[in-house]
Amino acid sequence: MSDHYEVLGVSKDASEEQIKKAYRKLARELHPDVNPAPEAQERFKLVTHAYEVLSDAEARRNYDMGGQDPFGGMGNFGFGDIFDTFFGGGASRGPRSRAERGQDALIRVDLTLREAVFGAPKVLKIDTAVLCNTCQGSCCQPGTGPAICDVCRGSGTIARQVRSLLGNVVTSQPCGSCRGFGQTIPHPCVECRGQGRVRARRDLEVTIPAGVEDGMRLQMAGHGEVGFAGGPSGDLYVDVQVRADEHFGRSGDDLTCTLSVPLHDAVLGGLAEIDSFDGPLKLDIEAGAQSGDVITVKGKGMTKVRGGGRGDLKVTLQVETPTKLDSKQKELFRSLAKSRKADSPKLLKHQPGVYGKRR
Repeated sequence: MSDHYEVLGVSKDASEEQIKKAYRKLARELHPDVNPAPEAQERFKLVTHAYEVLSDAEARRNYDMGGQDPFGGMGNFGFGDIFDTFFGGGASRGPRSRAERGQDALIRVDLTLREAVFGAPKVLKIDTAVLCNTCQGSCCQPGTGPAICDVCRGSGTIARQVRSLLGNVVTSQPCGSCRGFGQTIPHPCVECRGQGRVRARRDLEVTIPAGVEDGMRLQMAGHGEVGFAGGPSGDLYVDVQVRADEHFGRSGDDLTCTLSVPLHDAVLGGLAEIDSFDGPLKLDIEAGAQSGDVITVKGKGMTKVRGGGRGDLKVTLQVETPTKLDSKQKELFRSLAKSRKADSPKLLKHQPGVYGKRR
């Protein structure tokens, strides 16, 4: 086999620019899309391999140290290659698989607080890589298949003898013609351009579990991008965002809300009805209720992600003082004030963190 300089038609002292120019000229003449002749394809492989070596400064220097390259290999050796040779590495590793695991994907889903309480089915629209229907991940045109690399003979590696501080040693490098796969794709699939996968938009039906929190990330194994050459899919991560609700908030496993209570109900007691996520709920307001009092409704809060069950609904009372009274109503309050002269405003003892009562 001719050496790399002869393949490119340049001298051994050729500059980097001269090597690049020679390769471009030959590549335009020999590329399979331009010249489908078998002998042209063989020369194109040799030209490409020669350029890969000579365009890399270190690989070229190593190649020059070893002179001719009877095995058609590349440079770029080091102590790791020497140790591989002595301890069973190098070519014994064999060709690497063309199929690779796909990348993980990330998507955001918006939920209402109600959906976060009970969980909800969602249809996610994902723009991702999917298996090519034409070649089913083989990367080849239908009716064709991969071919054994005629440079490395299917091993995926190229061996060459080089001089080192330890003497002449044989090193191995990934084959530049097949990129270490041991096979080439003579007729790539037109649909996916030899990738085994294509970009597509697909719908994925998922069920968001009950009790999820804002900012939580859910993992869906195997629903990410399909890998190169039909390799296994990566994972899909779903970022959860829970929109604020008009009436209800969340505190851990509990739901919270505030109920406005008319003054007469706070004084005399009464019943109130609210629309909760579980439907209408009746609340018993005890006589003498104060602003800040909290009514707890058991089991009407958030669904617990771990352990099952649900938290509570905490209803904070806010007593409303009337601001617009007619003359008759004012007279009634004056009469009430005269009858309760002892109830004058007074300063209370400071109790940090205590406001109202809970029941």
